[in-house]
Amino acid sequence: MTTVLLADDHPLMLAGIASLFAGTSFRIVSQEKDGDAALAAILELKPDIALIDQSMPGLSGVEILQILRQSDNATKVVILTAHLDDDCLVEAIDQSVEGIVLKDGGDRLLIECLEKVAAGSRWIPRELINRATKLREDSRNDPLTQLSSRERSIAGLVAQGLRNRAIAEELGLTEGTVKVYLNRLYEKLGISNRTELALTVNGARLTDDAPGDAV
Repeated sequence: MTTVLLADDHPLMLAGIASLFAGTSFRIVSQEKDGDAALAAILELKPDIALIDQSMPGLSGVEILQILRQSDNATKVVILTAHLDDDCLVEAIDQSVEGIVLKDGGDRLLIECLEKVAAGSRWIPRELINRATKLREDSRNDPLTQLSSRERSIAGLVAQGLRNRAIAEELGLTEGTVKVYLNRLYEKLGISNRTELALTVNGARLTDDAPGDAV
C-alpha cells in the first residue's frame, strides 16, 4: 500500500478525495486542514506521498515543498490547486515537485497522477510545463524574477537591514523558516551572504528606477 497524507482546508474536499481511495492501493495516514499541521505530520509520519492544497492557512503547498527539500524527508509531494500563480509554478518545478493536479481536472486525473508518482514518475500537465519554460525565458535578464513572492519579500526586508527575528515577526514565520528561505535565496542567486543579497536587491531597484528612452 502507498501511504498518503491529505491536506486541504475544505472538509468537503478532504472527504471527497478520501472517498476516491476506496478500493485502491492508497492508504490515508493523516488528514490536515492547514499548512503548519501538514508539515508537522509529514515530518512525523513520513508518508510516501503528500497531497497538499496550495492555498491553506499557514504554510502553502509550495512553501511546504521548499522546507521538505531542505530536509532529509523523502516524501513525494503532489500539489492540488485551483490556480497556481507564476512564481509558485516556477518554484514548484524548480524544487522538483512530483506532481501538480488542477482541481478542475476530475477524479480520474488525480488517481492517475498519484499512480504515476507512486511508480517513480513525475506528473505535471503539459500546459504548466510550457508556461514555466516561457517564464524562465522571460526572466533571464533579471535575477530577482526567479524568486517566489515570499522570497522577494524576505530579500526586500534583508535589503532594509532587518535581521532574521524581525523578518520572522514581520511575515508571521519562525526564524528557522526564514533561515531556510535565505539559504535557498543564496543558492538561487549564486551569492553567499545577506550583504550580497542586499546589494543584489538594491541593484535591481536602481535598474527599475532608471529613466527609459524618450519616445
